[in-house]
Amino acid sequence: MIPDHDHLVKIVRDATNDVFSTMLGIELQQADAYVDTTSPPAGDGILSFVGLAGSWVGTGSVSCSAVFACKISSQFLMAEYTSVNEDVLDAVAEITNMIIGNVKTRLEEDLGPMGLSIPTVIFGRNFASRTVGTFQWSVVPFVLDGEQFKIQICLAPQKDCVRPRPHVNVHEPVAT
Repeated sequence: MIPDHDHLVKIVRDATNDVFSTMLGIELQQADAYVDTTSPPAGDGILSFVGLAGSWVGTGSVSCSAVFACKISSQFLMAEYTSVNEDVLDAVAEITNMIIGNVKTRLEEDLGPMGLSIPTVIFGRNFASRTVGTFQWSVVPFVLDGEQFKIQICLAPQKDCVRPRPHVNVHEPVAT
């Protein structure tokens, strides 16, 4: 079955709510999901993403403000964080891994086995991300205390990649 936007949104909402309620003891408010085909504008905060591979390939990402990242890291690590540091970035990476990992597991029911890459986390001000090519992203926002938390998923069928083998001319030795 080809995953459509509504199916992805349901999977993402279920996975995110499971992780937040089980691991963080937090109930998120859902915001309206949408499809985006443009590069996101430059932003501030944290972007964490993992790659998905199999018969379908893509990326799952989490983005949030530094304030939100500190709030969920404090809950996850049971310590108080008021500014972003290595612990906060590691916690966001782990939360991303759990959410997108749960999404991957649920997608495997329809798409077959998939792999998941190691999370990458970016933190800063006025940075932009871009995926080369034109792709459709399912964006699923959540809200907690006025702060937004977005999950974005982009999937496409794996193209059969047949790479031509280099042709090597083999010359017979010349008899003398």
